[in-house]
Amino acid sequence: MDKKRSEQNLTESSIHTDFKNTMTYGEYLSLDQVLSGQNRMSDHHDEMLFIIIHQVSELWMKLILHELKGAIQAIEKDELSTAFKMLARVSKTQTQIIQAWDVLSTLTPSEYMEFRDSLGQASGFQSYQYRMIEFALGYKTSHVLKIYEKDKELHERLSEAYQAPGIYDVAIQALARSGLPIDKDILNRDVTVTYQKNESVMKAWLTVYRDVDKYWDLYELAEKLVDIEDWLQQWRFRHMKTVERIIGFKRGTGGSSGVGYLKKVLDHRFFPELWDIRTEL
Repeated sequence: MDKKRSEQNLTESSIHTDFKNTMTYGEYLSLDQVLSGQNRMSDHHDEMLFIIIHQVSELWMKLILHELKGAIQAIEKDELSTAFKMLARVSKTQTQIIQAWDVLSTLTPSEYMEFRDSLGQASGFQSYQYRMIEFALGYKTSHVLKIYEKDKELHERLSEAYQAPGIYDVAIQALARSGLPIDKDILNRDVTVTYQKNESVMKAWLTVYRDVDKYWDLYELAEKLVDIEDWLQQWRFRHMKTVERIIGFKRGTGGSSGVGYLKKVLDHRFFPELWDIRTEL
């Protein structure tokens, strides 16, 4: 036993304990700033849960945006294998955000009502990162930009994202570069307008799925996009059910119709042809 303890002490002797002149774990992660950002507007115990869930979700969204931006750039360069790794990471990250709703669901209606008024008009509806994710996936809604006019720098960032091509735009461009015929009006479309289903894109994806060996990279790209939309819709559904569970059909703090609004967005499809070809194959 003494020999084993001696060997363990020898092994642990290499652990650094003097950080007077070197960076610590907490400094690297800026933990002082991160962990001091939970400022409750009330004295209610459960408001801490509410804040942390939303902050954690925003951190995961930051990673999703980082990976989506990288994937878009990679697809534009026809570096599809690089994009696949990034898109796979997006899907895994989405599972973490979905599970966050399970934790928030431990908040009961009675508990939430005790501090809800402290939120004022602040609402998840105003999450600019979520809007940027929608923009990156091709869902463009100009009216939401007005929410962010208070912050000029943020408004400029959102406007830039709004005017940039989404991941489905660059995927369609990749189809065309592979020799598949795509209507010119789609290739040159106004990317600030939410994408609508197109017959030439439908036929191109059908060609890909009917000859997987020839178009393997495009086939894999399509499936990665389906993964992301599938998980996003599951996130939206869990969001809607969590809101219904906690506040029923009350209006959201930001003025939206709450559950009614969340149910409506469930009907939107980001990559319509990739879902419709399932019926055609």
